[in-house]
Amino acid sequence: MSYQTEAMTSQPQMTVTSNTVSHWSSDVCDCCDDCGICLCGAFIPCILGCKVAQDNGDSCCLPFLPGAMIALRTSIRDRYRINGSVCDDWVIMTCCPFCGLCQMAREQKARG
Repeated sequence: MSYQTEAMTSQPQMTVTSNTVSHWSSDVCDCCDDCGICLCGAFIPCILGCKVAQDNGDSCCLPFLPGAMIALRTSIRDRYRINGSVCDDWVIMTCCPFCGLCQMAREQKARG
């Protein structure tokens, strides 16, 4: 068994990172803020869902999988560090999925 013969002369350092939490750039019911997104979400939501998924780096087929839009919303919220929870995402995408989809598209457009 060997022992350390030198004395420690410095303490380990701790790194603090900033976890800034933000909010959605628009409310879930602000669908008419962007008429193009609103019309696409109202009349061809599958196309808008594919675009939102692709812009997030996911497959265009994602919107057609059960429950995947909840996961997509959670992923977007995590990417942009938006305050909320999976439960919030579930409620929005279950009660008003088209408004939630439009909000995700507006958020991606606002954040570039």
